[in-house]
Amino acid sequence: MKKNIYQKIEKAPKNFKELFWWCKFSGIDIEKHKKLIIVQTINYGNWRHWLWIIKRFGKKELKTIIEEIPISEFRFRALKLICLLLGIAKLKYAHRNDYIKANKNS
Repeated sequence: MKKNIYQKIEKAPKNFKELFWWCKFSGIDIEKHKKLIIVQTINYGNWRHWLWIIKRFGKKELKTIIEEIPISEFRFRALKLICLLLGIAKLKYAHRNDYIKANKNS
């Protein structure tokens, strides 16, 4: 489907800028980059950031997205805490090299 050029891009709150120090924050679109936002928030965010992603995506959708992301994308302690909070029991395991190759070929 062709994107309407006048369609407004939903932006993350300004306090998320500190989580995206390595890229152009103004180019981050919440829907388009939701997995990236979730990973960065879990790995480097504080409690306010975590509460925002839970409110924005909902516990059910957030749980589903986290379950789809390979565990190698997350910092171990942060992942352990979010799994406890959301009741996630099963995670996707992939060697980092396999994950990179799969995304490169798609």
